[in-house]
Amino acid sequence: MKKLLLSLLVLLFSGSLYAAVDLNTASVEELRAVKGIGASKAEAIVQHRKQHGPFKRVEELDQVKGFGKKTVERLRSEFTVSKPDKK
Repeated sequence: MKKLLLSLLVLLFSGSLYAAVDLNTASVEELRAVKGIGASKAEAIVQHRKQHGPFKRVEELDQVKGFGKKTVERLRSEFTVSKPDKK
């Protein structure tokens, strides 16, 4: 019974450990936590965001230096895009 309860708890919490990284709010450190994103790509994402404004879609990553369509397709599920705040 204890093993079953423990297994259920592990399953319950393991789903909440994974969350897609928001391209519009993530820091360099948060971006680097994504498998396949090193320091230079993380820095390029942040610089692109500063120069061009928030991302509207994950697919816009292909406009960032170091990202091609294949890379974006492979990483698509790792990212999300929040709607920019309206001021």
